Amino acid sequence: MKIAQRIFNALEGVGMAVDSIKANKVRAALTIMGVAIGVFVVVAMSSVVRGINESFARAARNLPKVDVLPEQGANVYDILRRDTLVLTRAAVQQLEARLR
Repeated sequence: MKIAQRIFNALEGVGMAVDSIKANKVRAALTIMGVAIGVFVVVAMSSVVRGINESFARAARNLPKVDVLPEQGANVYDILRRDTLVLTRAAVQQLEARLR
């Protein structure tokens, strides 16, 4: 009996949601549009950040005596053999985590 009651409550909730969407079409459309815009912004920002990182790596490669290493590829030997080392914050955090 409890299972039947739960199924009835779930179906009743779905019915209320459908009625609410039908009654408030503008609100439903604005909500869907807001979600779509939010997803687009997240994807766009991810692409922009990736592009900035790639541009920085390409620019650094043009500097004499500068080697660009991915944070996954950095090891103790690579770090110690350089006089000057520039690391991103993410690289430092990843190296700290690996050395713990």
